[in-house]
Amino acid sequence: MAAFEYRASDHGGSLHQGVETASDLQSAARALRSRGLTPIVLTPSNTAGKSKEAVEADSVSRTHFIFNRANTVSAVQTLRLTSELSVLLHAGLPLDRALKIQIDTAESDAFKLMTEDILNTIKSGRAFTVALEQYPEVFNSFYVSMVRSGEASGNLAGVLSELSTYLERSKAVRSTIVSALVYPSILAVVAALSVAIMLGFVVPEFESIFEEMGDGLPMLTRFIIALGDVVSAWWWLILALIMLISYFARRWATTPQGKARLDGKLLDLPIAGSLLSKFEISRFARTMGTLLANGVAILKAVDIARGTVSNAIIRDRLAGLEPAVKRGERLSKAMSPDTFSPMAIQMVLVGEESGRLDTMLIQLAQVYESEVEADVKRALTLLEPALILGMGGVIAVIIMGILMGILSVNTMAF
Repeated sequence: MAAFEYRASDHGGSLHQGVETASDLQSAARALRSRGLTPIVLTPSNTAGKSKEAVEADSVSRTHFIFNRANTVSAVQTLRLTSELSVLLHAGLPLDRALKIQIDTAESDAFKLMTEDILNTIKSGRAFTVALEQYPEVFNSFYVSMVRSGEASGNLAGVLSELSTYLERSKAVRSTIVSALVYPSILAVVAALSVAIMLGFVVPEFESIFEEMGDGLPMLTRFIIALGDVVSAWWWLILALIMLISYFARRWATTPQGKARLDGKLLDLPIAGSLLSKFEISRFARTMGTLLANGVAILKAVDIARGTVSNAIIRDRLAGLEPAVKRGERLSKAMSPDTFSPMAIQMVLVGEESGRLDTMLIQLAQVYESEVEADVKRALTLLEPALILGMGGVIAVIIMGILMGILSVNTMAF
């Protein structure tokens, strides 16, 4: 039999430490779980560790290294960490061993250093959520609140599994939208380049043919030749202006006023506005439903879920939910018809009356996510032909102007 030093949390979230005697590490972990304790650190008793001060100093230096370099932890790595920790904890490994495995298999320096820092933090006697809160760029308030609920309930493995499902679903919805926009974006770039090449290189080749015609040329031909001269002579200035405008537009969009104005314009778009609204409400509903299902208080859940909404206009519309719930009103009554559809309000009302608000919110999110995917496919059905026809129409006008000029030259010759 061997002795293992442990640090574990009970169902109330309190930390316990001591020595457990067992034949091996897995047996010690099972013995702790049978007593209602979730192992956080479990090591042989003769293992020497760093002092608390050394751990904290190492933590600060590592945090500085990770988030002052371009090499940061990606969303894909966060998803992988969450899902693999869930599997390892379900298999009976203590949290420190599970983190050690993540360190050994890390694919980037930033991810490895962050995981080592988290491991050192929990070894120093602090909770897992405290370690996560040191990296708000990676673990947002929703993630930390979910983990905190798992620590309090003693079901950290189950909560991490739910977090993994949530992150995977969010990634799938975003990937659907991004993938759908790739082809139209390529078409738009090809269309712009095609028109620029036509005006900058093809049209000037015909200018010598039309020189003697002067005002005798059709107006469309004269306009296209003048436009071709501008593009051919000043293409570098046009390109510089486009880049400069794009730079300042991005800077403006990051300001509170610019973001609010841009978000408002996006919501006013005929098809994209409805799609964006559904996407944001689905994110809000799924986040809040997941939090409620894991024991987070409704006021805290509303606040965190509202923070996950990226559109400033919709986020402002949701600001009235928390005060209304504080006053004792039902969530369904506080939901504005300008933001939520009648179906959404009805589903929340049913969830409140049945005591299954968390389940109904997640179902609402699934409904909206399905509608978003269907709307994206429908929009692409209209957008792709429109881009092709638009590109073809502009090129056709340029060719028509050149042909009209050539016909005019032939008419003058005879």
